[in-house]
Amino acid sequence: MGRYIAKRLLILIPTLLAIIFVVFSIMSLTPGNPAQVMLGQQATPEAIAKLNRELGFDRPFLIRYGDYVLKLVGGDMGKSYTTGRSVFGEIITRFPTTVKLASFAILVSVMIGIPLGILAAVKQYSLYDVMGTAAAMFMAAMPGFWFGLMAILLFALKLGWLPSNGNDTWIHYILPAFTLAIPVSASLLRLTRTTMLETVRQDYVRTARAKGQAERKVIFHHALKNALLPVITVAGMEFGWLLGGAVVIETVFSINGIGKLIIDAIRMKDVPQVTGCALFLALFFTMVMLVVDILYAYIDPRIRARYQRG
Repeated sequence: MGRYIAKRLLILIPTLLAIIFVVFSIMSLTPGNPAQVMLGQQATPEAIAKLNRELGFDRPFLIRYGDYVLKLVGGDMGKSYTTGRSVFGEIITRFPTTVKLASFAILVSVMIGIPLGILAAVKQYSLYDVMGTAAAMFMAAMPGFWFGLMAILLFALKLGWLPSNGNDTWIHYILPAFTLAIPVSASLLRLTRTTMLETVRQDYVRTARAKGQAERKVIFHHALKNALLPVITVAGMEFGWLLGGAVVIETVFSINGIGKLIIDAIRMKDVPQVTGCALFLALFFTMVMLVVDILYAYIDPRIRARYQRG
């Protein structure tokens, strides 16, 4: 298991280098430059050129890329072009808000998707199954930003039950968390239904029923444990997606998380800040997946034995 974790951590190095290269390339290919954005349209060409030199943006792409990587090895993610503050400091300040939002959203997703998926599988071809499948299709097809705007219109502006923006209290997270959770709930519902249907047809489940065990025990003790293995993996991946997917939702609900930080940095062509955020999210996503794999191994003894042999 230790060797497996070491391999996963080593693979992380080329992955992060590729992410830096891609982000640098995209930011270089987009029109404009940071000095022009920061100084405005009325700035003189001399002032723009001077600020670009101070920021180091006038240097060739590969030199900036290599310089950034060397600094990163030394633990320096650079300074934001727009604020002049440490990129890492900006990320650490905003990241807890995004983690709260993503955690709340994945909790809501699990509470909606897994029970409905189990119910749809146990009651296959019944009204519950049809309604669950239809609900999954509806939730998957609904754009998140549209649902967020409709939720603001109904629950914040029309009914006045919930706040429409900010992140001061946990109540402020309800609407954005449900908005983020809707498509993930649909994914978990469909996956749980599929894996449960495959599991309840296995021989050991038939054997448990033949021995006269109660249907509730057969479903929750024998079938559900194995059916949830792929669901746990997908839930972990979805949590990582929620961290990145929060970019749009944080903008819609004016939440000062890392997603809004990225959007603001892209608008200002703040290359160090955008690169730092992308790297941080990629690193966190990889760590989440590593934890999911370890959890997977502890749930399934066959996988744990394979790791121990390796």
